[in-house]
Amino acid sequence: MSDVFLKAQWKNLIMANYAVDPSLLRPYVPSGTELDSWKGTFYVSLVGFLFEDTRVHGLSFPFHKTFEEVNLRFYVRRFESGVWRRGVVFIKEIVPRSLITCIANTVYHEHYATHAMRHRFTSDAHCKTFEYSFKSANGWNTISAKTNTESIAMAEGSEQEFIAEHYWGYTRINEKKLGAYEVRHPRWDIYPVMDYHIACDIGGLYGEPFAKTMARNPDSVFVAKGSPIEVMKKTIIEHI
Repeated sequence: MSDVFLKAQWKNLIMANYAVDPSLLRPYVPSGTELDSWKGTFYVSLVGFLFEDTRVHGLSFPFHKTFEEVNLRFYVRRFESGVWRRGVVFIKEIVPRSLITCIANTVYHEHYATHAMRHRFTSDAHCKTFEYSFKSANGWNTISAKTNTESIAMAEGSEQEFIAEHYWGYTRINEKKLGAYEVRHPRWDIYPVMDYHIACDIGGLYGEPFAKTMARNPDSVFVAKGSPIEVMKKTIIEHI
């Protein structure tokens, strides 16, 4: 049987990145991993993107092939088989379908929540616009970006490369166990951002410590073009 759990297209990933004090993130770090940084700076990222042509174990489900996701994530690394594996940890992932939430939380021990969601993409001769919205207790939340029409390659060693090029997902199961899964995709091109808008109830969604940190403008925003992806089956690792 294939080791691939999910195949999909990930498209138009808005990534808004905030430098944070690492003490904010340490309670969420899974056992066996450590916080990862870019030139000594630790980040959380608010990310919105679109799933298309989604298949689980090769099967597609009605009304579950195309959907939005907005997540808040940070970056860790784990030393395994003689190399550092750089990965992400999710604080919360928001999707519009309860079945997705159930599968992800049960199988991968993730932190999904179900909210009404919508997206809007527009383009003309001068720019592209990408927008993701989701509804919470205090109304609609939005993350959007206006970009150049043409994508470019990410620069080697850049902040964008650090944010986008993480190929493992890690989840904290308990004090001694973590879940690990590989995410496979080619290197992404990016759309340089001309303008952006973020209006989210950070405190209500993620807690007041994150609200205080993310009350200001992000340190950077870019849009990754995306690609076909594969999420591999999860393994559970126990530390004595």
